[in-house]
Amino acid sequence: MVGQTTVPSSPELSSLRALPPSAKLVAKTLEYEGRLTQAELVESTRLPDRTVRYALRKLEDQDVVTSRISFADARQRVYSLRPPRGTRRGPAQSTPRNQ
Repeated sequence: MVGQTTVPSSPELSSLRALPPSAKLVAKTLEYEGRLTQAELVESTRLPDRTVRYALRKLEDQDVVTSRISFADARQRVYSLRPPRGTRRGPAQSTPRNQ
């Protein structure tokens, strides 16, 4: 096995391995581009709308992706990657307090 690297095993990583290629592409796109609507994912990945819907459903089932209603258009949902387990997101992490 010369030239191959081993990837550490984690619950998040092992759940991604079992997913179809379309779901992996959608997850990678969200990783690089941040929050996107389904229409933006279709445009960015160049996958059919139906395939993106399927991929998002698979990612949500594996608890990899989270969604919320778009403030700009309540008919749409905005998708993003769920932060890794054990990390805390919030204002305390994003900016230090000045005293």
